[in-house]
Amino acid sequence: MSVKVQSATDPGLTLSKDRCEPGSVNIPVAKWPKTAETTSVDSDAVATKIVDAFNSALAKRDTKAIADLFLEDGYWRDHLSVSWDLRTLKGREKIAGFLANGCPLTKIEIDRSTAYRAPQLGAFDGTGDVKGIQFYFNFTSQVGTGQGVARLAERDGEWKIFTFFTTLRELKGHEEAVGPRRSKGVEHGGKPDRKNWLERRKAEIEFENKEPVVLILGAGQGGLTAAARLKMLGVETLVIDSEDRIGDNWRRRYHQLVLHDPVWYDHLPYLQFPPYWPIFTPKDKLAEFFESYAKLLELNVWVHSSLESTSWDEGRKQWTVTVKRTKPDGSTETRTLHPRHVIQATGHSGKKNFPAHMKGLGNFQGDRLCHSSEFTGARLDGKGKKAVVVGSCNSGHDIAQDFYEKGYDVTIVQRSTTCVISSEAITEIGLKGLYSEDGPPVEDADLWLHSLPSEVLKALQVKITELQAQYDAKTLEGLAKAGFALDRGPENAGLFMKYFQRGGGYYIDVGCSQLIIDGKIKVKQGQEVSEVRPHGLRFADGSELEADEIIFATGYQNMRTQARDIFGDELADRVADIWGYNAEGEMRTIWRKTGHPGFWFMGGNLALCRYYSKILALQIKGLEEGFYEY
Repeated sequence: MSVKVQSATDPGLTLSKDRCEPGSVNIPVAKWPKTAETTSVDSDAVATKIVDAFNSALAKRDTKAIADLFLEDGYWRDHLSVSWDLRTLKGREKIAGFLANGCPLTKIEIDRSTAYRAPQLGAFDGTGDVKGIQFYFNFTSQVGTGQGVARLAERDGEWKIFTFFTTLRELKGHEEAVGPRRSKGVEHGGKPDRKNWLERRKAEIEFENKEPVVLILGAGQGGLTAAARLKMLGVETLVIDSEDRIGDNWRRRYHQLVLHDPVWYDHLPYLQFPPYWPIFTPKDKLAEFFESYAKLLELNVWVHSSLESTSWDEGRKQWTVTVKRTKPDGSTETRTLHPRHVIQATGHSGKKNFPAHMKGLGNFQGDRLCHSSEFTGARLDGKGKKAVVVGSCNSGHDIAQDFYEKGYDVTIVQRSTTCVISSEAITEIGLKGLYSEDGPPVEDADLWLHSLPSEVLKALQVKITELQAQYDAKTLEGLAKAGFALDRGPENAGLFMKYFQRGGGYYIDVGCSQLIIDGKIKVKQGQEVSEVRPHGLRFADGSELEADEIIFATGYQNMRTQARDIFGDELADRVADIWGYNAEGEMRTIWRKTGHPGFWFMGGNLALCRYYSKILALQIKGLEEGFYEY
């Protein structure tokens, strides 16, 4: 059995750069509006006129008048503010249809609190070719308050809305317990049996005489950020994890692993990385931070725990779950809990892609053959040893580099194409001015980024990817000469869009590319593995590679596969496919309704978890308080 991956050499298959998650949509690239005709415009006055017209239409409940404020091909992206869902509507007709049952917004107000948020004329497209007016705003609605970003374009001398973003941030009467609403932390006098903080905290962690409303599986960034958001909304939450310590899922990964995203992009909610933190976080340092994060935010986490059984009661709308755990004192217990919500936060991906039934797999006589998730690092002295890494994305490159540094003779097997962008190009071009040392507060940056409809984000990434390719020209040319096949992602929109549409297919270069260019790491390109031999691999063209160690850096399946293993076929058949865009350009199933009441998926990189953890928590809180029904 061969590892079936679509190859760039087979014209009958979709090229790697264009592949999407099965069933998802390769969304089109948005068309930019014409640039502003004048640069001397009073941005505040134009924005005020649009906002006044919007508020007037809201007061009259004239949804057609609201839609008429948009360009004919304008966008309204909404996260929970209008429909308790994640929606993107393109065009006046669809926007009017979106508002057909009324608009719960009651008023919007321009946010002039900082120069960054206030109305200003600037570039929409990252290069300055398209200029318009952008401003942040706050809004009130029938259920709470929120924030948004609007972009205005000038057409035939008239200003219209090009993109409009609304995201719910607070629920009326159920605001987060932060700032002026923080707890007192003390219970004064007159009660001889009152407990101190430590006693209360121990009782809270153990859920003495109470049960969690939400049970979260997994104490990585997805589980911890969701738990933090729910805690601030007053929702009793328990996180369970099979590891011995919080962060062990990072500690156990390969020796040289560091985050490829810079620190400014990776902050967690409520507790950001300190100003001395390194730009790229080592895995063990991140693990320590996660453990500290859970302690400082007082999150309820049971480690060394596993689900023994689960069932859903459709009538009572609650789960029955049995959890087996080893307690901090070494004793074991089995608890039956009845949460109303379960969040699967077991990682962005599901089961590992590993060719368990490949011909000859059991005959390998070398030192090690495993999936990248099981790779703990190259042995210290690899002189005279040969290593083959099947896979050419982040993990594959990092593992190959680790082997090389320990003295191995290393070959990467690249079966299709890879989008390669240097870490410097990302920090100096892709994220510069947004997530960077001189950028705005991370909350402002998040609003700006998520305010972009996915089609517009894709159009922006096409331009950014071109600039990054120019920056990396020498490296990309060298890789091509070395026989390493390259692509620039779907419609040349680069790494960002490959991540959202496919969840992989890219490498953020932190040094391995030069090793390939210099011939220090060899490349075998365009061939599928057909058989494991006792001392190496055989390929579809009959060629062979010798190997003492073989690592399959072949990625993971959909999160739904993990749900099937944990919860069984009934739930897995009921939930929808995860990741990749739907027709509107919103991510499928994750961070939103799954198709099964009381069941949610949470995951993604640290930046996505930071933003979408609040989106998920607000949906659960909204259900619990009766703001809407599932």
